Amino acid sequence: MQAFREKAHIMDGAAIDRALTRIAHEIIEKNKGVEDVALIGIQRRGVPLARALAGVIERFEGVQVPVGVLDITLYRDDLSLLSEHPVLNGTDVPFVIQNKTLVMVDDVLYTGRTARAAMDALCDMGRPRRIQLAVMIDRGHRELPIRADYVGKSLPTAQTEMVAVRLPEFDGAKEVVLLERAQG
Repeated sequence: MQAFREKAHIMDGAAIDRALTRIAHEIIEKNKGVEDVALIGIQRRGVPLARALAGVIERFEGVQVPVGVLDITLYRDDLSLLSEHPVLNGTDVPFVIQNKTLVMVDDVLYTGRTARAAMDALCDMGRPRRIQLAVMIDRGHRELPIRADYVGKSLPTAQTEMVAVRLPEFDGAKEVVLLERAQG
């Protein structure tokens, strides 16, 4: 595994919270409320982001939006390159997705392949009315014609850089940092 070092601090916890609040309002506005809206967190960091969005929506709308958890590991087009025995983090979608507006939530949108895999997985579960995508960071470099409906921050990057969305559930911190390959 290649070593990376921190190049820039992009967002602190307060900025992430402001972005989540804005995205929640945009979801409410675009869907004219949250009736038949459900959030789907893409494993791993999309899950706590989806739960946080649901909390913000509940504060403003007084409605608990259902939240599901989606593991796209077996839907990845690079599965054979990952590992002979990939680690599964689990899928838990405790509601019927038929005719719902599903908002997939992820931390970083890069090539678009994760979003494509998530759509494949969701469509295997049923036929949602529509699927939307919310991401904390859109870093560009798409390989597929996929765009996010809701973006916390657009951050043009070099392909040699990496974006890390750090969340308390996994990292003990709440921030977004830009990383670059360490020299030598």
